[in-house]
Amino acid sequence: MGLKIRLSRAGAKKRPYYHIVIADSRSPRDGRFLEKVGSYNPMLPAQHEDRVRLEGERIQHWVGQGALPTERVAKFLGHAGLAPMPTYREQPIQSAPKKKAQERAAKAAG
Repeated sequence: MGLKIRLSRAGAKKRPYYHIVIADSRSPRDGRFLEKVGSYNPMLPAQHEDRVRLEGERIQHWVGQGALPTERVAKFLGHAGLAPMPTYREQPIQSAPKKKAQERAAKAAG
């Protein structure tokens, strides 16, 4: 059984609120979970202290049991100092010119 520390959506339409839960990786996003270990309210400003709430002791317990956080939760844990800050690949820059356009621009400039 693979355990995940992930977000489970709650709240009303267009008013999201997320619970941070420990769940089996096979269960649905808003389905069955083992324990609620925090919450995330994206409607609050970034510096607000209640935006992300974590129960550090319980999270450390579940990480010791083999639970893996999702990317977003790993970021929360990194900011809280409960885990090292994750390093992810950079987002691609979609507005950059493609390869042939870059070659033509280099030829025109040079």
